[in-house]
Amino acid sequence: MKAFLLAAGKGTRLRPYTDSRPKCLMPIHGKSLLEIWIDLFQAHGVDRILINTHHLADQVEQAVAQLRDVSAIDILTAYEPELLGSGGTLLANRDFIDPEEDFLIAYADNLTDINLSAMFDFHRDRRAAGHVLTMGLFRTDAPQACGIATLDENRTVIRFAEKPEKPESNLANAGIYVATYSVLETCRKIRQETGEGILDIGFHILPRPTGRMGGFRIHESLVDIGTVENYERALDMWPRR
Repeated sequence: MKAFLLAAGKGTRLRPYTDSRPKCLMPIHGKSLLEIWIDLFQAHGVDRILINTHHLADQVEQAVAQLRDVSAIDILTAYEPELLGSGGTLLANRDFIDPEEDFLIAYADNLTDINLSAMFDFHRDRRAAGHVLTMGLFRTDAPQACGIATLDENRTVIRFAEKPEKPESNLANAGIYVATYSVLETCRKIRQETGEGILDIGFHILPRPTGRMGGFRIHESLVDIGTVENYERALDMWPRR
């Protein structure tokens, strides 16, 4: 399995920490988020990843160089002089994925011990039923601040809304997906239709495959460390290892 690890964001809500350190290198009890993701990928059979970079990219490159020496995973980087958006990154690096392959997409500022193997199995099962994407979901206490999915009895996403005023559920987009190559074709079509320079997965892409998208419930730990409050909460929540 290949993976995109999205790590280019500026981390403005996490300042002042991110004035001198990219989010993906924020330390969690002696390990960076990036190292934690690499360990998780190795544990679940991800063998090749592409990390997009922008903010303090030199630091990420140095960290990746060190990880290459100790990891069995093939790690590539793709520098973005200007941010492309999450969907734009997929489109710009579509040659990383072969048309017959499924692949993982994850945001590097998530701290999680998700069972990726179970998610891969769920995706393969749902793909046989015609699904093109699997979205990781978690229960949230603040659905108005998240992308919210509505599922049917077969765990198919029948509606998705980004930060809805009147949420239909409390199942929130976790920023972890397993996708088929057709998602990259969707990115290309959206670019052609709209001329948008920046493509966002949540805003542009996820509303399109409703009815052909599975919702995978994440029961393990998951914290988006995008704010100072969440980062400090993650330090309290995450075990020292």
